[in-house]
Amino acid sequence: MVAPGSELHDGLENILRARTGALIVIADEEQEVLPLKDGGFFIDTPFTPAALYELAKMDGAILLSSDAKRILYANTQLHPDPSIPSRETGTRHRTAERVAKQTGALVISISQRRNVITLYRRDWKYVLKDVSVILAKANQAIQTLEKYKVVLLQNLNTLTAMEFENAATVLDVALVIQKAQMVERIADEIERYVTELGIEGRLVKMQLEELMANVENEGLLVVEDYMLLPEKTSKEIWEQISLWSSEELLDVGAIAKALGYSGSMNYLEQIVYPRGYRVLNKIPRLPQNVITNIVSTFEEMPEIVAASIEELDDIEGIGEVRARAIQEGLRRIKSHALLERLP
Repeated sequence: MVAPGSELHDGLENILRARTGALIVIADEEQEVLPLKDGGFFIDTPFTPAALYELAKMDGAILLSSDAKRILYANTQLHPDPSIPSRETGTRHRTAERVAKQTGALVISISQRRNVITLYRRDWKYVLKDVSVILAKANQAIQTLEKYKVVLLQNLNTLTAMEFENAATVLDVALVIQKAQMVERIADEIERYVTELGIEGRLVKMQLEELMANVENEGLLVVEDYMLLPEKTSKEIWEQISLWSSEELLDVGAIAKALGYSGSMNYLEQIVYPRGYRVLNKIPRLPQNVITNIVSTFEEMPEIVAASIEELDDIEGIGEVRARAIQEGLRRIKSHALLERLP
């Protein structure tokens, strides 16, 4: 709504350049904003950047519709509950923060002296940065993502090779999940930059989509392959780890415990066998319901790899042609993983 390219952003930029300052509230009429207003005049006119700029020359607040398509009121005074705590010092920003907390509306305060746009909503506060600053941070994050993706792919390939050799350990699994979480966190940060950049973030978005194309769900599939907690889904475990701090994520033992592994002193060195979801997802044109049927039948990847054409053919949704395609796909994935692991 306030990203570059939107009409509202254009209006805010005009006010910022003119150094007039403004207090803008975006809310439905049924929200609790109307009881807080005093004076001013009812306009109910279509929104334009020029109209917003001209109305901001007056001292009072401007009320917009919830979609910011109409200007409802102008030059109105707002009287929020003064007992609501505020961290701000200026009158305009203090009013904006209290109105946002009291009503839940999005409130925009433009500082006349500091030339800064601040957004408030409930207890949330965000200062809009210059497009060039955000773009520089986004490009830096893209470069970081590229490096972390290389490390993740190396760990994934090592895990795949060890899975075919029946030598994967809990530590190998935890390390892959750790790296996949790091990649996802960087991608989420870039997504926020893209949202804030609006039309200026198109190239960054294209780079992000390209970088995440073949790794986006890898971490979740690893969790699905190795989790030992029947009462939880793989997505719940993944999201639980996503809430950890950066320091907590560095603890591979904690990741292993989140999957359900613990007990002996050397549990990180324990040999574990995947169910096969991740590897089967690499085989082209293999429907998800067929993958589920294969895993349900054989339970572990070594059994899937050792299965004959006849055993695969017996599974619902698999004919002889698809059974051969699965065997060939597994051989191809194994060969690629073992070759990539060579120095």
